[in-house]
Amino acid sequence: MTNSWTDIRNTDLVIVMGGNAAEAHPCGFKWVTEAKAHRGAKLIVVDPRFTRTAAVSDYYAHIRPGSDIVFLMATINWMIQNDKVQWEYVKNFTNAAFIVKDEFGWSEGLFSGYDAEKRDYDKSSWEYVVGEDGFAQVDMTLSHPRCVWNLLKEHVSRYTPELVEQVCGTPRDRFLHIAGMIGECSAPDKTMTSMYALGWTQHSKGSQNIRGMAMLQLILGNIGVRGGGMNALRGHSNIQGLTDVGLMSNLIPGYLNMPTEKDSDWATYMSKKGFKPLRPGQTSYWQNYQKFMVSFLKAMWGDAATAGNDWAFDYLPKLDVANYDILRMFEMMDKGQVNLYFCQGFNPLLSFPNRGKLTSALSKLKLLVVMDPLETETAHFWENHGEHNDVDTASIQTEVIELPTTSFAEDDGSLVNSGRWMQWHWAAGTPPGQAQRDTWIMSGIFNRVKKLYQDEGGPFPDAILNLTWNYADPHEPSAEELAKELNGRALEDVYDLKDPTKLLAAKGKQVANFSQLRDDGSTMAGCWIFSGSWNEDGNMMARRDNADPDETGAYLGWTYAWPMNRRILYNRASADMQGKPWDPTRKLIEWNGEKWTGYDVPDISPTAKPEEVGPFIMNPEGTSRLFTRGMMRDGPFPTHMEPFESPIANVFNPELRGNPVARVFADDLAQFATSDEFPFVATSYRLTEHFHYWTKHNRINSALQPEFFVELSAELAAEKGIEKGGWVRVWSKRGSVKAKALVTGRIKPMQCGDKTVHCIGIPLHWGFMGAARKGWGPNSLTPFVGDANVETPEFKAFLVNIEPIKGEAVS
Repeated sequence: MTNSWTDIRNTDLVIVMGGNAAEAHPCGFKWVTEAKAHRGAKLIVVDPRFTRTAAVSDYYAHIRPGSDIVFLMATINWMIQNDKVQWEYVKNFTNAAFIVKDEFGWSEGLFSGYDAEKRDYDKSSWEYVVGEDGFAQVDMTLSHPRCVWNLLKEHVSRYTPELVEQVCGTPRDRFLHIAGMIGECSAPDKTMTSMYALGWTQHSKGSQNIRGMAMLQLILGNIGVRGGGMNALRGHSNIQGLTDVGLMSNLIPGYLNMPTEKDSDWATYMSKKGFKPLRPGQTSYWQNYQKFMVSFLKAMWGDAATAGNDWAFDYLPKLDVANYDILRMFEMMDKGQVNLYFCQGFNPLLSFPNRGKLTSALSKLKLLVVMDPLETETAHFWENHGEHNDVDTASIQTEVIELPTTSFAEDDGSLVNSGRWMQWHWAAGTPPGQAQRDTWIMSGIFNRVKKLYQDEGGPFPDAILNLTWNYADPHEPSAEELAKELNGRALEDVYDLKDPTKLLAAKGKQVANFSQLRDDGSTMAGCWIFSGSWNEDGNMMARRDNADPDETGAYLGWTYAWPMNRRILYNRASADMQGKPWDPTRKLIEWNGEKWTGYDVPDISPTAKPEEVGPFIMNPEGTSRLFTRGMMRDGPFPTHMEPFESPIANVFNPELRGNPVARVFADDLAQFATSDEFPFVATSYRLTEHFHYWTKHNRINSALQPEFFVELSAELAAEKGIEKGGWVRVWSKRGSVKAKALVTGRIKPMQCGDKTVHCIGIPLHWGFMGAARKGWGPNSLTPFVGDANVETPEFKAFLVNIEPIKGEAVS
């Protein structure tokens, strides 16, 4: 989230698109109801189903799964055509004025530089024109034909209300009504907030869905302000924290980059991390990258990381591919290239696409180790459960070890919520039976591996033997020790860079925040963005001061928010070029002539003059980006791409299937279906009564939603002869499931041009373990392909067929 859950109450308009907050995030949805009750805020929902969120909305429109970019680009086009643009914000706080190379262009669904054989772009034309002074050229009048604004105007001009109706299935009048509601929020005294979740991310172009809404919010001037923002609703209580500390295979904690094989040494690696400002006087805060990286390496290897060995840079693994995401790992597993899989706190057999392929892959392992507080389907993939897991147990030779772990309620530690709040919690109970904390298990493995290297040696033992492990109990580091390590401390006295006589942090003391990190080896920090969370003032995450001066929703004394306890990112953008709030009734920070003051921690140097330094301090431009240059694999603007399995062809290029640069493995390409054989669109979703695959182990939750079902319209049921509550078979090119039929008015047929499109909703909470009745999930049916940028699987739009069948008797 750019903002926080509590800030949503400050908005005038909420748009929920790509999510179902009332059902999947019911506690957080409270803040939407606060905005409606106390500010008169309106709620728009755009979704394939009439969800519980839609049930309390002021306006709803349905949309065909996988067509969101058309809707968003058409909304931007409408804003431009109807002068619903926050012009001062756009000119000064976005890269609208930046001039782009003449070679850049778009034609027939593709940007310049596309190589069909490589399924990739040469992005060299996706860049600014740079002058002899090294700065990007701009035209603040926005009259230059190659400036970003005019390129954007041309790009979105083809996205009309008529195209929305044709591609999305959204009636023209409903689209126009929504556009009008959104357009009101271009006024400086009106704000809109966007709430999205897996309904946008789980597409082969999910990143571009989010980009589209971010661009719309920038055009409206709604980023960095109270009641605005791009607010991702994270789907798990600590998935935000996991991402922060390096969950992704290509990232190091704090969103630093894992080196690749091309980074042959430290100098080569750092040569790509200069982040020189692209306009005069801009911050480009990533210029501090070396401080963060050296401090991370010192946290890892301590005294063994020195300037003489490039801070132990060679100890880090080097990626030979872009990343080792879970799709790639299971592809390698299925090819016999992975022998051992540690599965920690996850249930991939139900969580990843194409369950048949997952079972095949797990069956080829030599060893599977599952660390989980519950018995999962993954740990029991080898057991035959009849039609629910029909495997030949005798032929599976994988050794499986289950290691029972504690649950979150049995641990001390912090959970990072969607709004980046690092909230400390305390164990509410002791672990049952033989359950152990994850840290105990991982420490035991590490200590044994280290002893093997000590006793037997190895080709390169240094990274293991020199790893810092100076915990009070080396067999079980405490949560407090790990939290302090992530925050960082001074290894030598740290002085002010502007006043060498001023001591900021004495040797051995916790650093106050990341501004005290250095690149000379005098500091360490496991995750630079967490610096400040546990400093010499104590555990800031444990704070519980709910004071909220003037009821802004900031709550600066409640826990700790990264970075630097800021509650709204880019908050300097809440004020105009003179530093005065766009909306005085929703002041966040303002310039008093000498420094920035207000209700939030300024997301800018406190003394940066408003007319000189741009608010988007992490970017070399100093501005936000309507045009992303070469930073995304599938284009600097979002362009419509159909799902890999779609009932209609791409309106811009009928020969273009899916995302043209998404990675597709050869065997999976053969399993993509067409609408001739599989005529119906399917999409996955969650239910309030269940949480992922945990609560089906609980009898109360299992009684509330005991049985797997699929949701379909009355029209489709009549067409296929399906009865309410009757049994159906739903199948794709990859698998088949059996379910009860929930025939409902919540899903309606959509008219896309001359084709009627039916959608089937498939919830995901059932399996063959636990207290609930055995069932399936959508991943038995979904294609094995992900987003081109981050490889999130395409769960939200795929093709199936359906037919009525006879099921077991129900008394």
